[in-house]
Amino acid sequence: MGASSRPKLSGLQKQVLALYREFLRAARAKSTEDRKQIELIVSEQFRRNLTQVDRKNFLYIEHLLRRGKHQLDQLKNPATIGLSSLNVKVSDVKHS
Repeated sequence: MGASSRPKLSGLQKQVLALYREFLRAARAKSTEDRKQIELIVSEQFRRNLTQVDRKNFLYIEHLLRRGKHQLDQLKNPATIGLSSLNVKVSDVKHS
């Protein structure tokens, strides 16, 4: 019943959520300390993009998805112990 009351997600939104879940799954394979740090960075980045990226800027969202998938592949590498965050000015990304 609850699922019918929520709006349907677009394909892009589903990809973003799937990427987020994959990051959380990949974090489980790391040490407890690294896992917490990874989860914090991932959550922060996704929340920042939610508020700062225009939902209609599909090209930039697709770019972020590609970059995220690349970072996820790196994180899945057993030699990788963590992630770092990158701050980008909002004024640089809002332009279509």
